[in-house]
Amino acid sequence: MDFNLDETQQDLKKLAAEVLAREGDEERLWQTGLMSVCVPEAAGGAGLGPVEMAVVLREVGARAASVPALATLASTLVLARYGTLDQQRRFGGTAGEGDTVREDGGPGMSGAEAPAQDGAGRIALALREPGRALAEPPTTAARASGDGWALTGRKVSVLHPASAVLVTADEGLFLVTEPVTAAEYTSTGEPAATVVLDDTPGEWVAGPEAVAGARRLFTAAVAAQASGVLAGALELTTSYIKTRKQFGRALAEFQAVTMQIADVYIAGRALDVAMWSAAWRLGEGLPAEQDLALAAYHVGEAFKALYTCQHLHGGLGLDVTYPLHRYFAQAKHLSHLLGGADAQLDLIGALV
Repeated sequence: MDFNLDETQQDLKKLAAEVLAREGDEERLWQTGLMSVCVPEAAGGAGLGPVEMAVVLREVGARAASVPALATLASTLVLARYGTLDQQRRFGGTAGEGDTVREDGGPGMSGAEAPAQDGAGRIALALREPGRALAEPPTTAARASGDGWALTGRKVSVLHPASAVLVTADEGLFLVTEPVTAAEYTSTGEPAATVVLDDTPGEWVAGPEAVAGARRLFTAAVAAQASGVLAGALELTTSYIKTRKQFGRALAEFQAVTMQIADVYIAGRALDVAMWSAAWRLGEGLPAEQDLALAAYHVGEAFKALYTCQHLHGGLGLDVTYPLHRYFAQAKHLSHLLGGADAQLDLIGALV
């Protein structure tokens, strides 16, 4: 594969960086159309795929921005692949006729109409279940009920709870527009919820093949944001050790420090290679399980690398008001979503 971004992807990266530089303005993310880049063109989006999703999420991670980009982009991409046009329109974040803003110079959408809304109709993914690895088949039960379906089960770590959730169940993938939230909390700073389904009405999206597909896209999304988090933390730490002096010398002049920061760099490059390869393969319709498992493993390793960044900052690394704390918290959060490095080693062993 070619790891270089094409013109559309470069424009998307630039736009995301500019918007997120404004303190991660969530409303601006919607207005510029960044939240609907994975929505099909027929439903009002840009019709882009996994690589473009990764481009945006890496920029989100590079600033450790607390915005619902991961939940929204992964969900809309799942719907783009498995949902109906009606479902894509209802939950793709598109605006109604006459309710748009003009946004020139967007990612391959020069002069296009971008959604002028702040997340109404937002959607989230409900994949994880208590005590079960992400890769395991869901135990949430779906049964036919009249003209529809009824779902029973419990989902945890539902990121940025929204007006609707895509739920994986034993019979496939379903849309639930009346989820019962048992508890809302913050997972290391990110809004999350536990959702309880008790004969809850669900709308059919696709069969069991979509369950594995949703998991693959979610894993790629998490890996992309984690890649950005590690890149942002590395940049912050590198700048610090170049200017912080000890015994009259910059920290970067000490061999032990340069070796540690090199380890962080290597961890970032390893995650980048696995993540971009997985995203590209998903976009090309190629098998991506091994690449995704490797990327997920390196997400766990990225969290460990954040400890090194924290250590190199000394006491400042423990200050919760210092920017590094945001990166550390988000890396921990993303690693937990995939189960940690050890769980991924088991999966890699099973695949090879």
